[in-house]
Amino acid sequence: MNPEKEISKMAEIEALLFQYGEPTSIKKISNILDIKIESCETLINQYELELNENEKRGLTILRKGDKVQLVTKPVLKRISLKIAKKEFAEELTPAALEVLTIIAYLGPILKTTIDFTRGVNSNYILRNLLIRGLIEREQAGHTYNYQVTFDFLKHLGIGSIEKLPDFEEYRKILEDYREKISNN
Repeated sequence: MNPEKEISKMAEIEALLFQYGEPTSIKKISNILDIKIESCETLINQYELELNENEKRGLTILRKGDKVQLVTKPVLKRISLKIAKKEFAEELTPAALEVLTIIAYLGPILKTTIDFTRGVNSNYILRNLLIRGLIEREQAGHTYNYQVTFDFLKHLGIGSIEKLPDFEEYRKILEDYREKISNN
């Protein structure tokens, strides 16, 4: 394999794992990147080695069965806990409210659709909302569908999602948008 292509493919693997933010099968990665499974495994092993050998890097690869995930190194656990404590002591950020609104009006919704709609990765915000109990996720094949919880409805003081302000109007706009996305 050409070293320039290896670097390029390794960068693509890094970007893909960052974007998904969830355990992803090596087969899926190889299909998306259009490379052989063996080459994909080799590149992931090289990337993992590169991350683990460099003390200046805060990430590593987590493996379970045939799935891999880009995660914070266990040695940096205290930083993750500090961030989580700070986040939960504060009000929801504008970004968290944006994600919550997207899920409320479009849910159940795939993470990839949330990310596409916002134009950025929503992993941390989704995890934050899950921990707060405002959203829940349900397995949908190899990914998850996100939807609001009963706690969310109780917090707003409404009996159902359809009672959100202008629900029908926004639901129609968002469904048209979702259809447009899926046709592209």
